Amino acid sequence: MKQVPWVTRIRRGLTALLFAVVAITLWTPADSRAEYGDIVINNYADAAGMRPAIFPHWFHRIRFRCKVCHADLGFQFKAGGNEITMLKIIDGQFCGACHNGEVAWSVENCDLCHSGKPNTPTQVHESTIQKLAVPVGQGGSKK
Repeated sequence: MKQVPWVTRIRRGLTALLFAVVAITLWTPADSRAEYGDIVINNYADAAGMRPAIFPHWFHRIRFRCKVCHADLGFQFKAGGNEITMLKIIDGQFCGACHNGEVAWSVENCDLCHSGKPNTPTQVHESTIQKLAVPVGQGGSKK
């Protein structure tokens, strides 16, 4: 194997470093991501200065039966009905039962979950009820 001169190694290292700096400079966090049926979790995020968490319900549902989360882990069948905090998740409750670094990725990368638009209320994103029902307090058409 041919020995690469130290000048060439330095050039390659500087090129790699330059590429990394350009990539990081051009990278910006992705816009909020939520699809139909995803759950927006924002009971505490705004107050903590974080973007709301987006729970990809159908992504999980195709892998697990409903009972895994709603019976075994205790998630209520109501958006906003669970007192989910990061401390509880880190302690292995709610999402933390699986997202512990062993079963699934852990909580170190905040943007994986906290990707919603700030001030979005806890809800089922783009649910049919949001499209069909008149929000409380807005009334209907007056005759």
